[in-house]
Amino acid sequence: MPKKFVLVLLDGLGDRSHPALDNKTPLQAARTPFMDHIAEKGCNGLYHASFQGQALPSENAHFAMFGYDQKDFPGRGVLEALGGGIKLEKDQVAVLTHFVSVAREGNRLRLVRDKMEADPVETRQAFAAVDSFKTGEVDLSLVPTRGLFGIILQKGYVSPFITDSNPILDGLLLSSIKPLKDYAHDPASIESARAMTAYLSWAYKKLRAAEFNLVREKSGRLPLNALVTQRAGRLKEIVPFSRKNGIRGLSVSSGVVYAGLGTYLGLDVIKGLEHDHPGEEIKARINTARVHLHRYDFIHVHTKAPDEAGHKKDPLLKKQAIELLDQGLAESLPAIMDDSNVIVAVTADHSTPSSGPLVHSGEPVPLVIAGEGVRVDKVRKFDEVSAAGGGLGFVRGREFMYLVLNCLERSKLVGLMDEPEDHPYWPGKGEPFVLES
Repeated sequence: MPKKFVLVLLDGLGDRSHPALDNKTPLQAARTPFMDHIAEKGCNGLYHASFQGQALPSENAHFAMFGYDQKDFPGRGVLEALGGGIKLEKDQVAVLTHFVSVAREGNRLRLVRDKMEADPVETRQAFAAVDSFKTGEVDLSLVPTRGLFGIILQKGYVSPFITDSNPILDGLLLSSIKPLKDYAHDPASIESARAMTAYLSWAYKKLRAAEFNLVREKSGRLPLNALVTQRAGRLKEIVPFSRKNGIRGLSVSSGVVYAGLGTYLGLDVIKGLEHDHPGEEIKARINTARVHLHRYDFIHVHTKAPDEAGHKKDPLLKKQAIELLDQGLAESLPAIMDDSNVIVAVTADHSTPSSGPLVHSGEPVPLVIAGEGVRVDKVRKFDEVSAAGGGLGFVRGREFMYLVLNCLERSKLVGLMDEPEDHPYWPGKGEPFVLES
């Protein structure tokens, strides 16, 4: 039976030291006997999907882990659109957006509250109030994806090379939308920035006067009176995952980003069970992966539980989430690890600090790979510091997929060319030799 590789991805698992945890990270402080068991059975190291110190969002980190160069990344707006079932045309620009509350100061807008809440009726009314707009040669439409979040689609003479308006932190002024530096004189980028500025200005005026917002203000609630934007993108030509890496892949995950990433890269996606208990969630998703192991060479099993706990800025809460995940892993992963044909890796995509102002931070995350044939080092605990002494060393970016192919005994000897296009895997998919008649 061919070897299989299961990647257990604990989103945002890495963290910083915290006084509340005796200057340990939540992972160091947590009781994780099963993850420690995997560390003891395998080879450990640190992983960063790009440059150490650089804070990455999950989608960019996953893109690198799956073997892709960032120049081929289409933008998160594209991924969320695809994940939300929005059919994109190749020349459209997709921009992330959501409703916020702002205060006007002259002709500027200050972000009062970025994370807003609304009931379903108010949400529908907000989207309906500003669902379409046309200016010059650009048509803009607003499509909801989840809650108060959506996608702005630009069509016409447009470009994705524009800045964000969302300052992210409450109390800051919304940013002006401009072409990126290298596109400062590009007519399409100039037009896209102008059109988005016009749309957001119009949307503010419409929302400020909307009846549902007047009712909210009368009851002492903040109005949903503006949209903010970020991470514009556009579809690109991409080599499918199976062709790029020579293996068939599956993602057991949830959320529009991972559904969109799978759609874009050609990975199959199964929506994982969502559960308030991190352990139950990861257990269900690993059990789903086990059922489908016979059909795939590589399975990505993902949970956002550590990331979500980190965003609440409570190290103790994140420690608790990690301990619950460990219990769920202990109740599900042994059934996979007992198969000598399966290699298992446990890691994260990035660090999510559970204190301070950063959304994500740039510290590397622990990585362990275990299975038959994998070297066994002397690391006995799975955390950010212990892993640094392991046999994998420091793994970066696309190197991760080379490790996967090596574990699967599919790594190609450099210089071999069994087909016209060079790939990292062996054997290739070249045409058979045909004798001349």
